[in-house]
Amino acid sequence: MRVLVSGVGAVGARAARYLVADGATEQVLVHDTDRKRRDAVVRSLGERAQPIDEPDPDAADLVLLASPAARQAAVARAAVAAGRHVVSVGDSIPLVEQLLDLDAEARERGVVVAAGAGFGPGLSCVLARHAAAELDAVDEIHVAHHGTGGPACARQHHRALRHTGLDWRDHTWRRRPPGSGRELCFFPDPIGGADCYRAALPDALLLVPAFPTVSRVTARLAATRRDRLTAGLPMLRPPHAEGRIGGLRVEVRGRRGGARATVVLGAVDRPAVAAGTVAAVTAVWVATGRTLVTGAAGLASLVEPLPFLHELARAGVRAAVFEGA
Repeated sequence: MRVLVSGVGAVGARAARYLVADGATEQVLVHDTDRKRRDAVVRSLGERAQPIDEPDPDAADLVLLASPAARQAAVARAAVAAGRHVVSVGDSIPLVEQLLDLDAEARERGVVVAAGAGFGPGLSCVLARHAAAELDAVDEIHVAHHGTGGPACARQHHRALRHTGLDWRDHTWRRRPPGSGRELCFFPDPIGGADCYRAALPDALLLVPAFPTVSRVTARLAATRRDRLTAGLPMLRPPHAEGRIGGLRVEVRGRRGGARATVVLGAVDRPAVAAGTVAAVTAVWVATGRTLVTGAAGLASLVEPLPFLHELARAGVRAAVFEGA
C-alpha cells in the first residue's frame, strides 16, 4: 500500500516511521507545509519515503492526517471523493463533526474514515470498547485525558479549555461551560491523581454511536490552575517540541448479572508517541481490510479491541487495568 502522511510534527513523524517499518507499506509519501521539517523527516525514513508538495489523495491508497485540524477537513473530503481511506488524529469537535458528516459518502464508496485515531480520542475509544466487553450492559462512559503531544496538540489543549464542552446525558446532547465539573481523576502511575475539567473534547461524538444504549458519556481534561486562568489568553510562551508523560483513564459503568459494576482501564505514555502509533496501526488495519465496517466512525466502532491492543503492545503502547476499590 501507498500511504500519504500529511503533517509530520511530533505525531505524524512517528506514524510515518512505523509505516515505513511495516511490511505492508510499499511507500510513504510525506507532506508538510514546513518543507525543511518534511525533508528532514524524509531523510530519516530512508528510501521508502518520498516528499510531496501537495497532499494529493490520488497519489496514495490511504491518507493519514496529522496536520493541524484546520487543514484536515478539505483533504479528507477530497480523499473520500477519490475513493481513498482516511485516518485522522484530529481531536477538535468541529473537525470530528466534519469527518463524521462524510459517513454516507464513505459508505457509498466503500472506504473508511477513521476519526479521532490518536491517543485520546483513539486509544481511549478502544479501551472503552474493551472494558464494555466485561459487562452485560453499558450505561455510562467517562473519559479523562492528561498531557499533550507536540505543539499543535498543546495549542488544541489550550483552545479546548476555553470552549464549551459536550456531554451525552439522558440520551440527549448537553453543552457544558468550559472549566466546570471539576473531578479528581486517578491515572496510572507515575501520574496519579489530577484535577480534570470539562472542555471542548470530541469523545462523546465518537462513543455514542458505538454504544446505542449508553445514557451518559463525559470527557474531561486535566488542567492546572494556571492552565485555567490563561485559557482565554494567547499562549504566553511557545509550546515544547514534545510534551512530557501523559495518560488516559476510561471508566465504563453498567451491569454484570444482576449487579452494578464498573471497569476502569487506562494508559500512560508520551502522548505523541502513543498517538502516532495508534494512527499508524489504524492505517494498516484500514488498508488491509481488518475494520469491522466502512464509513466514518471512531475506533470503538471500527476495530476489534483485543487484537488491536495486542498490536499496540507489540509496538510498546500498553494499557493498564485499575484493580483497586
